[in-house]
Amino acid sequence: MTHPVIFSDGAIMYRIGIGGIAIESSTFSPLHSTLDDFRIRAGDAMQEMYPYLPDWTYRDRDDIEFVPCYKARAIPGGQVTADAYQTMKTELLDRVRAALPLDGFFFDVHGAMSVVGMDDAEGDLATAIREIVGPECILSAGMDLHGNITPQLVSQIDVFTAYREAPHIDAMESKERAVTHLLHCLDTGTRPYRAWVRIPVSLQGERTSTFVEPGKTVYGKLKESDAVEGVIDPSLWVGYTWADQPRNSATVVVTGTDVDAITGEAEKIARRYWDAREDFQYGVPTGSVDWTIDEALKSDGKPVIISDAGDNPTAGGAGDVPYMVERLLAREELRSGAKTAVVAAVPGAEAVQTCFAAGVGQEVTVTIGGVLDPVNASPLEITGTVHALLRDDPIGGDVAVVKSCGVYVIVPTRRRPYHSLAEFEVLDLRIQEHDIFVVKLGYLHPEYRDIASVALMALSPGGVNPDTTSLPYQRVQRPIYPLDPDLADPDLTPRVFDPIGG
Repeated sequence: MTHPVIFSDGAIMYRIGIGGIAIESSTFSPLHSTLDDFRIRAGDAMQEMYPYLPDWTYRDRDDIEFVPCYKARAIPGGQVTADAYQTMKTELLDRVRAALPLDGFFFDVHGAMSVVGMDDAEGDLATAIREIVGPECILSAGMDLHGNITPQLVSQIDVFTAYREAPHIDAMESKERAVTHLLHCLDTGTRPYRAWVRIPVSLQGERTSTFVEPGKTVYGKLKESDAVEGVIDPSLWVGYTWADQPRNSATVVVTGTDVDAITGEAEKIARRYWDAREDFQYGVPTGSVDWTIDEALKSDGKPVIISDAGDNPTAGGAGDVPYMVERLLAREELRSGAKTAVVAAVPGAEAVQTCFAAGVGQEVTVTIGGVLDPVNASPLEITGTVHALLRDDPIGGDVAVVKSCGVYVIVPTRRRPYHSLAEFEVLDLRIQEHDIFVVKLGYLHPEYRDIASVALMALSPGGVNPDTTSLPYQRVQRPIYPLDPDLADPDLTPRVFDPIGG
């Protein structure tokens, strides 16, 4: 059992640990995530990950001692190897033990980590932490809305919150909210109930953006539940669809002190999402790779942005399928240079070395892609001139840009997503000047949407193929929409979890 420190003047000092392992990982990707894919910080070195806790302080409170333990974070990828997970888990648990006693713990995870041979990695990790900190410690989780939430996880965590925006412009706000909930429970002596509902729906993030309907309204109405007496937090997860696991589904968790209130709100939120399931559509016109190129070449505006969604590294794709480059170079308008395109990005370590050896302005013949994901792609040879070189990008390593005919291909050493226009300016690329901009994303980040004359999505090959009905699911809990489109109305009665400890 743990207790807060009480000083002679009656003031209470809470000790709150922080840690977790965060990645979104596709079981359909042939690329496994290893220890080298994670950015790992421990102790005070974690500060950069928590801008809402400057110098480990929370707002104007001086009665909290945050104890940063261990945080491992990776860009989305394939399943985490068992050895890598065990190494990170052991280090985290050792640091949690060393931090005892703790009054609270901020469980900072994504919610869609898949580990080889394991169906519920977050549940496993939360259980192990709970065994160390004991039942009296308040565990609060702040999570991505693309997580898959199981009863095991809910049985170990006192209070939940999840992002409410996709794209995730509220990530830091949501994580700070998780800390706020934790402190509320400590200050008031609250031991919350949790109402959990599994919704038999598994939709891609590309179809469930909160920037368009019905996602905008479904998530916007969570504010109504915020105001209900007895509710601490209402959270809705659309889930992570590229996990061939029984936990793959949308879920609701409402945390609070009034069982009737949280069950009523949980069922209402679940019903609202279920009723809207058929209305969720892609936010932009969608089709095959060749169709998107056809449409882009018809447009007079600049730039037409194409999401290469099937190989999206921010959803777990390997990011090295060069099919889009191949199809662009097959078009006379681009081969002749009459039209130009930028592709971000197709990694190739040897290609980058060749470009650096040659230098800017020199002609090279290099091979890109088809290494990380040999199932969905073959390597592609291209010839062109070296347009730009960048040393020591913190994510992509050394980076080269090869201009092949009218196509500028960004080639990082390591797989790398591109999120902002500033990332192109250092490569001497101004996206607005080009006819076509291909980016390996699903839905577009706000900065890209703002400059797009037209936005399109390609149902391209890769480890996160948006056409999920074509994927070889074997282990998801059936029936589930849209794999089973004629599914009858489900039982959405919440399961209530009693307070932990107390």
